Amino acid sequence: MSTAYVETDYAWVRLHSERLRVYSPKDDDPSDDLLQEIPMLELERLCLREHVQITTEALCALLRRGVTVHYLDWKGDCLGATVPPPGEQSATRLRQYERTKEDAFVLQHAGLLVEAKIRNQLRLLQRVNAHHAKAAAEELDELTRLAAVATRPSDLGALLGIEGAAAALHYRIWERFLPEGFPFEKRSTRPPANAVNACLSFASTLVYHDLVAALHLRGLDPGLGLLHATQDGRWSLALDLMEPFRPALCDALTLRLLSHRILQPDEFEPHEGGVYLAESGRRDLIAHYERRLDRSFYSEPAGHRTTLRQAFVDEVLSLKAAINGTGEFKPFRLN
Repeated sequence: MSTAYVETDYAWVRLHSERLRVYSPKDDDPSDDLLQEIPMLELERLCLREHVQITTEALCALLRRGVTVHYLDWKGDCLGATVPPPGEQSATRLRQYERTKEDAFVLQHAGLLVEAKIRNQLRLLQRVNAHHAKAAAEELDELTRLAAVATRPSDLGALLGIEGAAAALHYRIWERFLPEGFPFEKRSTRPPANAVNACLSFASTLVYHDLVAALHLRGLDPGLGLLHATQDGRWSLALDLMEPFRPALCDALTLRLLSHRILQPDEFEPHEGGVYLAESGRRDLIAHYERRLDRSFYSEPAGHRTTLRQAFVDEVLSLKAAINGTGEFKPFRLN
């Protein structure tokens, strides 16, 4: 368990030896109901909804172990985080700041991220199309072409145009594989316009937070973007590194949860002009997301068995090596 979520409103998280105990209070007494025990041995990240309480003793124990604690609002967006103190990373971060000012470095590595994302979109569509045959060969060929030109863009603006064209084509094909009763039309985020977009957005939030934690733990500044401009109020590098994972996690997981009726229409609710997952829907999506992260598979690009959770770490370490000049950046790629 690298990530744990506590979503029960007004629950208490307390330290007990080498474990966290999660209690659901009755009449404001946090010792009444034990909901869950979380071993801290393999924990890398703890996510708490905004009405969950945690003791200072438990928080200090997590910080000593290098565990990041994220505080989330009702939508799953991060309000902030408690981050362990930095280790031996000053030289790496200084080098990272220098490299992100080098136009050639930024364009090259942003291109690798976009190329990997498009090829992963293509691979996902090829897999589902093998069973349902709803994509034309010409459409898949166009994605192949866009992936190729992403490796040699003239500038960042052109690269963003390539990424946008590929995303529009990908979702135009992808929506054909959705089950009846779940309209999509187009990608919408703030707010998500329907249940499909609600799933995509919530899954994207989970990937984003996982990569923010992975970057912090490996000594990189998550705020210094390559493809996404460095901007106050967001972790731009985490947004960059999640792009190749979107097809494998957000798009594939949404298709599975809706096609297999794991998520039902009543697990979505309107709110503030959009549609969002209700509490039961969030729990179901998180459970399937975590299982997908831990599922072992043979990676042909890596040449060994791995998991998507390990792939997060590998991509961060690969970028770190490229920044330090000790290796080449190899974004995540589907078989």
